[in-house]
Amino acid sequence: MKPYPVWVEQIQDKDKADEQDCIVYGVAAKPDGTRVIAATSNFVRVYNAVNGEFVAPLKGHKDAVYCVCYNRDGSRFASGGADKTVIIWTEELVGILKYQHNEAIQSVCYNPVTSHLISCTSIDFGIWSPEQKSVVKHKVSNKITCSSWTKDGQYAALGFYSGQISIRALKGGEERVKIDRPGGAPIWCLAWNPAKTEAVDIMAVADWNQKLSFYQLNGRQVGKDRHLGYDPGCLRWYPGGEYLLIGGSNKEVGLYTKEGIYLTKIVDMGAWTWCVDVFPSQNYIIAGSHDGSIKVTQLNFNTVHGLYKDRYAYRENMTDVIIQNLLQDQKVKIKCRDWVKKVAIYKFRLAVQLPDKIIVYELYSDDVSDMHYRVKDKIMQRFDCNLLVVTAHHILLCKDHRLQAYAFSGAKEREWVLEANIRYIKVIGGPPGKEGLLVGLRNGQVLKIFVDNPFPMLIIKQPQCIRCIDISMGRDKLAIIDETQTCSVYDIKTKKLLFQEPNATSLAWNTHNGDMMCFSSNGYLNIKASNFPVHQRKMQGYVVGFTGSKIFCLQNLTMQAVDVPQSAPMNQYIEKKMFHTAYNVACLGVTNNDWMNLANAALENLNLEVAKNAFTRVRELRYLEFIAQIEERKQSKAAETTNNLILADYYAFKGDFQEAAKMYKKSGNEDRAMAMFSDLRQFENAKDFLTSSDPKNIKGLIKRQAEWCKSTNDPGSAIDLYMAASAFAEAIEIAGKQKWTDKLVEIMRQLDKSFVEELRGCALHFKELGKYEFAAESFQKLGELSSLVDLYIESHQWQEAFTLCEDHPEFKESVYIPYANFLAENDKFDEAQEAYYIAGKPTEAVKVLEKLTHNAVAERRFDDASYYFWKLSMAYLKLANQSQSRGSEEEVNQYLDKFQDYQHRAEIYYVYQTLHRYTEEPFTSHLPEALFNMARFLLHNLSQEIPYGVSKVSILYALAKQSKNMGAYKMARHAFDKLQQLVIPRRFQQAIDLSSITIRSKPFQDKEELLPMCSKCSTTNPLLNQMGNQCINCQQPFVHSFYAFEVLPLVEFIPENGISDLEAVKLINQDPPTTGGKGWQETNQGDVQTMSFENTNTSRYDSDTFETRLQNWESMTSYQPVEVGSEILKKMPRSEVVVLKWGSPLRYQFYKNLMPDIILDTCDSCNRIFYADDLELQYLQKQSCPFCRKSVVQPEPSQAE
Repeated sequence: MKPYPVWVEQIQDKDKADEQDCIVYGVAAKPDGTRVIAATSNFVRVYNAVNGEFVAPLKGHKDAVYCVCYNRDGSRFASGGADKTVIIWTEELVGILKYQHNEAIQSVCYNPVTSHLISCTSIDFGIWSPEQKSVVKHKVSNKITCSSWTKDGQYAALGFYSGQISIRALKGGEERVKIDRPGGAPIWCLAWNPAKTEAVDIMAVADWNQKLSFYQLNGRQVGKDRHLGYDPGCLRWYPGGEYLLIGGSNKEVGLYTKEGIYLTKIVDMGAWTWCVDVFPSQNYIIAGSHDGSIKVTQLNFNTVHGLYKDRYAYRENMTDVIIQNLLQDQKVKIKCRDWVKKVAIYKFRLAVQLPDKIIVYELYSDDVSDMHYRVKDKIMQRFDCNLLVVTAHHILLCKDHRLQAYAFSGAKEREWVLEANIRYIKVIGGPPGKEGLLVGLRNGQVLKIFVDNPFPMLIIKQPQCIRCIDISMGRDKLAIIDETQTCSVYDIKTKKLLFQEPNATSLAWNTHNGDMMCFSSNGYLNIKASNFPVHQRKMQGYVVGFTGSKIFCLQNLTMQAVDVPQSAPMNQYIEKKMFHTAYNVACLGVTNNDWMNLANAALENLNLEVAKNAFTRVRELRYLEFIAQIEERKQSKAAETTNNLILADYYAFKGDFQEAAKMYKKSGNEDRAMAMFSDLRQFENAKDFLTSSDPKNIKGLIKRQAEWCKSTNDPGSAIDLYMAASAFAEAIEIAGKQKWTDKLVEIMRQLDKSFVEELRGCALHFKELGKYEFAAESFQKLGELSSLVDLYIESHQWQEAFTLCEDHPEFKESVYIPYANFLAENDKFDEAQEAYYIAGKPTEAVKVLEKLTHNAVAERRFDDASYYFWKLSMAYLKLANQSQSRGSEEEVNQYLDKFQDYQHRAEIYYVYQTLHRYTEEPFTSHLPEALFNMARFLLHNLSQEIPYGVSKVSILYALAKQSKNMGAYKMARHAFDKLQQLVIPRRFQQAIDLSSITIRSKPFQDKEELLPMCSKCSTTNPLLNQMGNQCINCQQPFVHSFYAFEVLPLVEFIPENGISDLEAVKLINQDPPTTGGKGWQETNQGDVQTMSFENTNTSRYDSDTFETRLQNWESMTSYQPVEVGSEILKKMPRSEVVVLKWGSPLRYQFYKNLMPDIILDTCDSCNRIFYADDLELQYLQKQSCPFCRKSVVQPEPSQAE
C-alpha cells in the first residue's frame, strides 16, 4: 500500500494578512470524480479534480464558509458559513437558492437517497428539499458540530459540542435515540458506514477526548473505545465501508480499519487537518488543513499474498489473513489486528509480517486437507524488506541486493549479497533446512541458492531484467519472463534456449507434467506443451500457478482457480500419434468428449492399452466389451484377427459405416458389409455387395427391407416386399393389423391349399373384420368343414349352416345347439326349444328356462317369472310326451309332476305380480274386487309352501285392506290377526296396528254378496275356505277368470269311457239332432227369454240331459267330474262348452257354462279362461295374452253375438 501525491494547492489570500482567512474548513468531491470544491475564507473554490486546475471562486457568502457537500448525483452542492446562510449551487456553478438561519452554519449534509439537505447551527437544524417551499427548523439546546445520514437516508445523526449525539428521523425531525458519551467532550466529527452489505447501520464517532467509538442505530455501542492520541478534526468512511480516514491535530490523515485499528499515514498535511473526503469511484483522497493547503492523494492497495501449490494466502481489510484451498474452495481467516505488510506460505508454514514483528504459523496436523493454523514462533523485530518467503525453519527477507535468512527464533543465520537488486524469489523445495531458492536479479541473472549454502549458483544469464521465473516439475527446464515481456525457456543442463514466446506477463509450469506450461499475455491464457504451437483462450488476470487442469489466476486482487481442460495439448500429442503422452496429459483434466477422442484415436491405431484406459475413464462399457472381444480374438489367433477386419468392425461399431464397408471389402468380407447395410436399412448400399448366384441372399435382403418398411410405418410397401420374398405369413399379419380387406383377399387367392397356416391366418383376420364370406372362402379352400361350421355359427349365418347340415348330417348337433342358445338369448324360447329338440337336447331348453326363471324371481320381475314357469311347464309336458312314446311310465309321471308344479308356480307369480305392485306403488289399474279376489286366490293356493320371493305380508295386507273396504270384516279380521304374527315392514306397521284395532268395532261377518257359490252343487262357500280353492261340499275346484279372478259358473265334465277327447269335441261341434215337432217355441222365465225347437214326440226336457246328471249328483269322498255320454254331448250347445286342449299325455278338460249369458273366452296357448271383454281389452292393450304372452291378431269370442 503506497500513497502517491496527485496535486497540491496552497491557498494564499494576498489581500488579507490574517491566517484565519486561508483555513480550509471543508472539501467535497463530486460523485463522478471530475471536480473538487473547498470552503475557504468567504469563497467556495472549485478545482479540476484530475490536475488541480483552479476553475472558479464562487462568491455568495459574506463571511467565512465552514462547510460544503454534494448531493447524491452531483447535480447540486450546498455551502454554509458564518454569515448564517445556506446556498444551493448547480453543477454549472450558479447559485439557485439561499435560505437563512439565526446562527452560523456549522454543518450541511445531503441525504444519500433523497434530495433532502440538513443544515445545522448552534441553536437549531433545518431540513430542506426542493419540494418544500420553506425550511422546517427544529430547536436544539446545544451547538451542533457535525451531521451524517444513514445509508438508507431515513435517519440523521447530529453531534453536539456538549458530547451528546442525537439521532433524528427524516420525517418530522423527531429525536429517536439520544446518546450521552462519558466525559462530555465535544463531538467534532461522526459518519455512518455507507456499505450496503452491512446488515446493521454502524456510526463512527470521534470526540476531543481523543477517542474513536462505534454505535448502532439503536444507540448501542459496538466494541470498546479506541484511543486516537490526537484531537480529531475530520472523519470519513471509504465508499465501500472497509476503511476510515481520520485527521486532526496530528497534522496528517491516517488510514484505519472499520474496527478502528490504525494502519498507516496517508497524507502529511503539516497543520491541523479540518476536512477530508474520498472520491466515490477512485482511490483518491482530498484533504484540507489549517494552513490553507489542499492535497489530493492516490492510494494504491498492493496485493499482499503468497501461493504454494493449491494453498493461497492473502491479506484482507489490511489486518486479516485469509488462507484459501483453491481446489476444495475452503477458507480460514486469521485476525492479526494490525497492518499486515507481507505474507508468505510454504507447505505447512505461514509467515505474516506486521509493522513490528513477524508471526510464523503452522498447521495443526500433517493432513493435506487441514486448514487450522496455530502460532509457532514470533520474531519481535521491525524489518524493512521488499520480499518475504518462508521455508520449513527459516524466514528469508529480500532488501535490494541483499538476501537474509533468519531462524524462527529471530537469529540471522546467513546473508547473501548479490550483484544486483532482487526482482523475484521463489522456493522450489528441498529437505527441511536445505530448501532451494530461485532468485531473479535486475541484471538478468537467475541464481539457485540453498538455505544452508552460502554460495549462490548461476543458472542462466540474460541481458534483460528478470520479471518472473519458474522451474519445471523435473527440474530440467527453466522459464523466464524479462522486462520486454519475452518468455524464454531453457534447458538447465545444456543452457540451450528451447523456445521463446512474446507478450508474456506471468508464467507457471504444470506441477504434474514437466512438458507443459502456461503464461498470460494481454488478456489471453496461453498453454504450451513440449514444442507444439501455443493454444490460446481468453482470460483476464495473471497466472501464478498451474496444477493439473487447474490454473490459478490473480484478477482484481482475487485469486481464482480456473478449470482449463487440457484438450488442445492432448490433441497435439494425438496428431503425432504419441498416445501414451496424450493419455498422461488427459489425466491432468479433460472433458469426457476429449477422453472419447483419445480413446477412438488410440483404438483406430490399434493401441488397445491406451484405448482401454481412456474408455475406462468415461465408463464406456460398450467399447470396453468391444476391446475385450478383440483381445480374445487375438489370443485365439483366429483367421478373423486381421487388422483390416478389426478396423472394419471398429468403424461399424463407431458408426462410420462407409469406412467399415470399405475395410470389409478390403479384407474380403463383402457378406458382412451387406449384412451391416441390411441392418441399417440402407438396402441400396447393401445391393452393391450382392452376388447374382446367391438367391437366398436376395430373398433375405428383400425380407429385411420389408421389415424396415414395417418398422417405419409403411405397411403397404412392407406387404408387397413380403409377398415378393414369399413371406406370406408376415404379409397377412400386416394386412390384418391394418384391416386391409382387399390385400388379404389378394393374398388369399394367390395361395393354394398347401399354405395351411397362411390360409387359416387369412380366415382369422376376415372373421375379425366381419368379412365372413371371405373367411368361408378360405376354409372352403382348405376343405375344413368344421371350421366353416364354426364360422357360420359365430357369424349367425344360420341358413348357410342349415344348408351345410343337409349335406353333412354329422354337423347337425354342432349347429342346432348354438342356434338354440342364440334364440334363447334373444327371448325366442319357442324357437329355441324347437332347435334343442332338433339337436336332440331337450333338457338344455329346460335348463335355460330354469336359469331365466331363477333370475327373474331374484330380480323381483314376477310377471317374467310367471311366464318362464309356464314355459317350463310346457317344456316338461313335451318331455312327458316324448317319454310316453318311449314307454317310460316313471319318467312320464315325473315330468307331469313337474308340469303341475310349474303351472301352479306360474299362476302364483302371475297373480302376485299385481299384489306386489299394489303394495309397492301408489296406484293400480285393477278394481278393488279384483285385488280382493287375487288375494283370496293366493291365500287359498299358498296353504302349504310359499314360493321364493313371494311375501305373505303383502298378500295379507292387500287382503285385509280390500276386505275391510268391501265389508268382508270377518276376512279382514283374520288377515290382520295373521299379520300380527309376521315380521311387518316399518312402513306398514302403523297402518296395520291401527286397522287391527278399528276392525274390532266391525261385525264379525262377511257380506253375503261376497260369498262364492259352487256352480255344481249350489253351495255357498265362506270367504275363508279351510279346504282351499274348492267347494266345501262337492270339492269341485273353483275356476277363476284370469284377469279379475272371479269364480266362473263352470262345471267340469268328462266323456264316458270309450269316447276319446277328439270324438267328444267332434260330437260337441255337431248340430243338435232334429226329429220334427212344433218348431221354435218362445218361453219367458223371469228375466230370461229362450227360444227352443220342440220335438213333437218328446217333452221339453229329456230324461237324460246334463242338467239331470247334475241334479243326480251324490256326495263323494273325493271330487269326480260329471260323466256324460255321446247323446248328451250331441245335445250340448257348442257355445256353452269350454274345452281346454292339453297336449299328450294329458287329456282335454271340458267345462259346461251354466250361465250362457256370460261370454267366456279361452287362450289356446295357455288354456286360461277369461271374460271375453277382459281378454279383448288385454289384446288391445298388450297385443298378447296376459298370461302366456301369445300374440293374437283378432280374438274370437266363444259365443257368436
